Amino acid sequence: MQNGGNRWRLVVSTGGDALRQERLTRDLHETLRQRNDLDVGFHEDNASVDLSRKGAAAEVALWVATASVPAARVATTLIKEWAAKERNRSVKISYRGRSITISGRPDPGQERMVKEFLDTVSDGDGSAE
Repeated sequence: MQNGGNRWRLVVSTGGDALRQERLTRDLHETLRQRNDLDVGFHEDNASVDLSRKGAAAEVALWVATASVPAARVATTLIKEWAAKERNRSVKISYRGRSITISGRPDPGQERMVKEFLDTVSDGDGSAE
């Protein structure tokens, strides 16, 4: 599915803590990877970054590809559940020039934005920016 479906870009926000971002991103990757209807991987621009080096500031990002609207809903639900494990977790999802942030403490406004985002995703195809 890597070359097809809707491909989102996911960035775990950590306020600039690169090592924490890498740890949480790997944890989110493992959570999403367990689903057969989702294709998930690390962005290629992550490969050249050695986050164990002091002062490393590159952003670690994932991509997730969904082939259907139900799979997109599953991905969003998994991200919400993952973020809810700690109230300060948040994930920025980008797709075709649009983005939303899912936090560990969603409010009704955020839920509405997620629904609108999913409606947009169901109308398009291509890859995340």
